[in-house]
Amino acid sequence: MSTGNLQDYSLHDLFRMEVEGQAQVLTEGLLILESHPASAPELEACMRAAHSVKGAARILGLSAAVAVAHSMEDCLVEAQQGRLVLGNVVIDALLGGVDLLARIAATPATETAPWMQDDAPDAERFRAALAAALAADPAPAAASASASALAVTIEPEPASSADAAHADAESEERVLRITARSLNRLLGLAGESLVVSRWLDPYIRSLSRLKRLQHDSAVVLDRLADVSPGMSRDQHANALLMEARSAIAESQRQLADRIAQLDLFERRIASVAHRLYDEALSSHMRPFADGTRGFKRMVRDLARELGKEARLEIVGAKTQVDRDVLAKLEAPLGHLLRNAVDHGIESAEQRRAGGKPAGGLVRLEAHHVSGLLEITIEDDGRGIDLEQVRRIVVSRRLADEDTASRLSEAELLEFLFLPGFTLREVVTEISGRGVGLDAVQNMVKQLRGTVRLSSQAGGGTRFQLLLPLTTSVLRALVVEIGAEAYAFPLTQIVCTAMLAREDVHWLEGRQHFELNGRRIGLVSAQQVLGGAEAKAAPEQLHVIVLGAPGGGHEYGLAVERFRGVSELVVQSLPSQLGKVKDISAGALLDDGTPVLIVDVEDLLRSVERLVSTGRLTQLRYDDSAQTATRKRVLVVDDSLTVRELERKLIESGGYVVEVAVDGMDGWNAVRAGHFDLVVTDIDMPRMDGIELVGLIKKDARLRSVPVMIVSYKDREEDRRRGLDAGADFYLTKGGFHEEALLQAVVDLIGEAAA
Repeated sequence: MSTGNLQDYSLHDLFRMEVEGQAQVLTEGLLILESHPASAPELEACMRAAHSVKGAARILGLSAAVAVAHSMEDCLVEAQQGRLVLGNVVIDALLGGVDLLARIAATPATETAPWMQDDAPDAERFRAALAAALAADPAPAAASASASALAVTIEPEPASSADAAHADAESEERVLRITARSLNRLLGLAGESLVVSRWLDPYIRSLSRLKRLQHDSAVVLDRLADVSPGMSRDQHANALLMEARSAIAESQRQLADRIAQLDLFERRIASVAHRLYDEALSSHMRPFADGTRGFKRMVRDLARELGKEARLEIVGAKTQVDRDVLAKLEAPLGHLLRNAVDHGIESAEQRRAGGKPAGGLVRLEAHHVSGLLEITIEDDGRGIDLEQVRRIVVSRRLADEDTASRLSEAELLEFLFLPGFTLREVVTEISGRGVGLDAVQNMVKQLRGTVRLSSQAGGGTRFQLLLPLTTSVLRALVVEIGAEAYAFPLTQIVCTAMLAREDVHWLEGRQHFELNGRRIGLVSAQQVLGGAEAKAAPEQLHVIVLGAPGGGHEYGLAVERFRGVSELVVQSLPSQLGKVKDISAGALLDDGTPVLIVDVEDLLRSVERLVSTGRLTQLRYDDSAQTATRKRVLVVDDSLTVRELERKLIESGGYVVEVAVDGMDGWNAVRAGHFDLVVTDIDMPRMDGIELVGLIKKDARLRSVPVMIVSYKDREEDRRRGLDAGADFYLTKGGFHEEALLQAVVDLIGEAAA
């Protein structure tokens, strides 16, 4: 329903919308005025907000709202003119007025009769409370006179059309009312179109293979002519041979033309699908501020209730978040903020004694990090008493004294997330039942995210939530296990590693490796997730480290290879399947290949069961493979079509090929693994090919690795620029064919088998 001309809304609906917006302005402004009572912009904004609500209420005949808003407006005008200083008590009363206006606006239109009375009891009580607050607040003497003035009968003012709730009627933006179900369905269809758009790529590759077969047929005909000298003397046979050659050449030309057209069409349809999906996704996103509107008021009111001083600072209010994620975050963020004020922030006297400002600061920050949403809640309070945690762990028999004495800080902090675990001896209305952090962790797990906790004695506590930006799209590392594709959510991966054979050690019959001073157990992913019998491990292991960082429950999962990071459109598994062990959902890769999304929490439990029952197998190495080691090539190109074509061509020569999606990804890959050759494009996001070549050639360990540039740029200056950067070979995409690329690889590093 369009609100461009507001014709579809009743006046009561418009008033409710007006009050919702103005109440937010009043609340935020009053909280700032509490710390900076003379702030002119906030005084002006609050006065205008109260004035607008008064005008809108008068149109509907809501006398109670008119009286409340007028009293607030008079108070703010007095403060603007310097005759009144807004202290804490007055701010309390004004915030109470905001709450009353919101309650009046939320009343159904059929039940507003009590609010149309000039002497509505709630409005009279508010005016009396405000007058008492002005009289009690230690402000200039004029405050008393103001209190009396505010208690007198309010003379009606003529309504102004500028005050009406339809102030935005001329807005150029049109707002449409749409159900969440329809929006989710639209996003799902846009995601499907994105996946379908990728299916042309393998079809184009199959046509390229057909073109290669035609070329091979032409070569066979030429060889047939060479080995049959009599054919050239036979005019009829020679004519047939020429006709066959001509037909193959024409087929090659037409096929090349169709491949080029299809490639162009594939790029266009992929671009349209991406834009469609991005638009659908953006309609599902909301600014972080939409989920935090009441938090500043909550922190302020809770602190005053506890006899403390505290304020909330919100950073990243415009950060875009999926509306479903935002809705699920409201409760856990509220828990963490209440904990910060109740458990963390000290009283004003304690803070001054410790050399801190009397008022505590709680900071809530949201921003995007590598395609994920990172939310941080931290306070400058007393921090967590680790020794108290240790004593409670022992008293509740969660660990014996000897074990508890050896627990690290990170391990101790993990106990705070257990159901029913609390540091409070007395249960209050605010805290003490031990359900807050447990609820936070459960909600974060539902969103496939992680929560980390750190604390400093006397310096405060910090919670870090790492979450997906949206529940419909998942950024995941796609790997190969048992020749099948699996996806691991990035938010639940500690890190990845490439391990040489000598990096794997034995301890008490189990394999492990060292990572940043920690000993990590090594597990075969194929054994945990099932499938074919585990193959012998290669000399270089691809390992995903899973678990909570520093928590003592980390495992390294050895997979066959990394395919790269992908954005996957999540598809729920059929309900008939029930809960599939170690799997949470499914998706489709760029080429339409189905991929299973791993349930990391479930998988870690499966690993624990294998360890506890002694059924964990060990990775075996095949020493005979040393005699036939194949050379490794890294292909770096941001075009999926070109990247996969080059990979297939080079693999057909017997080489082991890995791919990277841009220069930065390529630089990370070449540093982490061992490659005999790097093949790179020039124009790529984040880091172009020229910069990548320069970094490789400046690195003492990597400078001996040959680098081939394959680019559409065929000008002499482009070629010279690439070779000057250190490239060993320059090949243009417009002119290269299979033989040229493979021959260049052979010329640079020799045949595939060493």
